[in-house]
Parts: sequence; structure tokens; C-alpha cells
Amino acid sequence: MKKLLITLAMACLSVAPAVGQTPKGEVKAGPVVHTAESRPLVVSQASIGLPASLTGAGVYVGPFSGMPATLAPGKAPVVIFLHGSSGLGLKAIGEWQRWLATLGIATIAPDSFALKGRLTYTSPIDKDTYESIHALRGSEIGLVLEAARTLPWIDTSRMVLAGTSEGAVSVARYQGNAFLGRIVFSWSCEDNYFVQSHATAIPDNQPTLNIISSTDPYFSRSNGWLGAAPSAQGYCGEALKGNKKASIVLIPGAPHTVLMFDQAKVPVEGFLRNLFGL
Repeated sequence: MKKLLITLAMACLSVAPAVGQTPKGEVKAGPVVHTAESRPLVVSQASIGLPASLTGAGVYVGPFSGMPATLAPGKAPVVIFLHGSSGLGLKAIGEWQRWLATLGIATIAPDSFALKGRLTYTSPIDKDTYESIHALRGSEIGLVLEAARTLPWIDTSRMVLAGTSEGAVSVARYQGNAFLGRIVFSWSCEDNYFVQSHATAIPDNQPTLNIISSTDPYFSRSNGWLGAAPSAQGYCGEALKGNKKASIVLIPGAPHTVLMFDQAKVPVEGFLRNLFGL
């Protein structure tokens, strides 16, 4: 891992696995494949962020359906962001989109829950069910890309794929070439209870940023029911070891959601400014 940059925001921590029995998760059954009805809603119910350069006024963050009817001429770079298992209701997502918009960067966060009655869960559950969800989330990337090619305000030559937790698995697994780079929040790219296999498919020459808490409650060794805890690093170091354009940021003591931590915003801003030429 000679050229892989790994940064700890404060200091290195040694975290022992928690002791205790593995809890039993819950599944609320529902569909896990988008339908003819839900596919267009994935984008039409998305949360979007538009910089002032596009609105001609102030930043817009809100539903796709509520965006200004008329936009200023021109295009903006865009980050496509896949939310976690809690959906778009997480306050930090909108705050993150607003922050990126102030930097001149547009965002689209598709709504996975556009699929009516979609399966939901409380971890840990069986791997087959997790994988059905991961397949659903992966399909949403293609749906957003189809829409992006029809939207005149998106610079499709400057796009980055990002996601957190459940959404980050699909970011790491994406096998296409539509994006300049990827940002993987709160996922460790490792074999564990959450996947049959991590199946990370990030090319070794693609700029990639992995940001996660060093004590992430789900994927670090602080989780006693991780399964692979004795060998788990809790970040994407092994998966990205051959990538000379990868950086990893560990935030000591942070919770699972790290989007708006200063220790996360600084590297994200640098990463996107460099890729987008801002």
C-alpha cells in the first residue's frame, strides 16, 4: 500500500471488538426490484442541489419536481449520491448538497423508496436479503444516468459517483465508466455480514476517496458481530491497495454518518475541485 494515502483526522486508535451476542435483526418484507411505475420516480422524487450559477439566483436544494422552471444557460459538474438505508430523510444529506452547491457543484440523490412498500430492515439480517437490496441500489445508478443525459444543465463529462453506507456498496461495485471518480462514505469494502462478497470494482487508475469513522458502529472492529472482526480493517485499504489515486480518511470517534464533519468536508472539497477543475 506504498502509494495509497491513508489519513487519520486526529490520531491512530486501536479499537477492540465489542463483547456480546450478535443481535437479531428484522426484515419488513416488500419488493426489491424497481417497476415500470417506480423507475421514473427514482429521479422525479430525487433530492437535487443546484448552484447559483444554474438558478440565476440562490442555491436550490429540494425535490427534483420543485426545481426552478427556468435555469440559467450553462452546465455544472454533478455528484450522483446514493443515500443509506434510512433514505433521503437524513438531514445531513440536504446539508451536504447545499454545501456542495455553494462550491458550484450540482447533486442528484435518487430516491430508492420510490419503490412503493420497498423492503426495509434492521441489521443484522441474512446476506441474501442484503444482496437483493444491493442489486436494487445498483440499478438506480443506471436510472439516474439515463436521466442525466437528458438534462441540459448537467455536464456529463464531469460526474462523480458517491454514496453512504448501503448506497456506498453500489458505488464501490459499479462497473461502468461514466464517472471521473468515486466517494465511498461509511463502507469498508470488505467481506462481512453485509455482503456475500464485497465485489469492489473500482479500477486501480480511478480517483477514489473513502471516508469512514475509525469506530464505525457497523463496519469497524468496534462492532463485535462484524463476523470478520479479527481481520477487518474497517476501511477500504485492502480493496484499494493497488490504486495510486486513492485516499482514505479515518475520523476517530465519529458516528456512522460523517458527511458534514469538517474532517470529511475538507478532503471532499479538494477531491472534487481537482477532478472538476474548479
